[in-house]
Amino acid sequence: MEIKNYFIEVPSVPDSLTAVEEFIIQITEDLNIDEDKLYGILLSVSEATTNAIVHANKKDPAKVVLVSVTVENNILTVKVKDQGPGFNPVAVPDPTKPENLLKDSGRGLFLMRIYAKSLTYIPSPQGTETILVFEV
Repeated sequence: MEIKNYFIEVPSVPDSLTAVEEFIIQITEDLNIDEDKLYGILLSVSEATTNAIVHANKKDPAKVVLVSVTVENNILTVKVKDQGPGFNPVAVPDPTKPENLLKDSGRGLFLMRIYAKSLTYIPSPQGTETILVFEV
């Protein structure tokens, strides 16, 4: 099977999330990925992009988020790269604990772990790269 690569770079503003979601939907349609898998992919990438825009890049329009997608042998790999200072995923509160159940946010990493085959973070001085791997 051939390797397919896709890229989009967006400014760190909340409206950019729509462009990233449309980008992911177009790729999954081009690849004929079924709707059940599309939901998990789209939700995970939306959460990773939101984290990059809001938490890492602090909605700074001068900073960008790069989303790259590679498809090879029924494996779809999405990389979301921000320009933020990084974070400690272990320090993120567990959204399933009673004290966190009613919070408006804090479920993104939890949801990504549910839907992705694997979830990895690569920190660097230039920002963090979140890598999501899905079987398609």
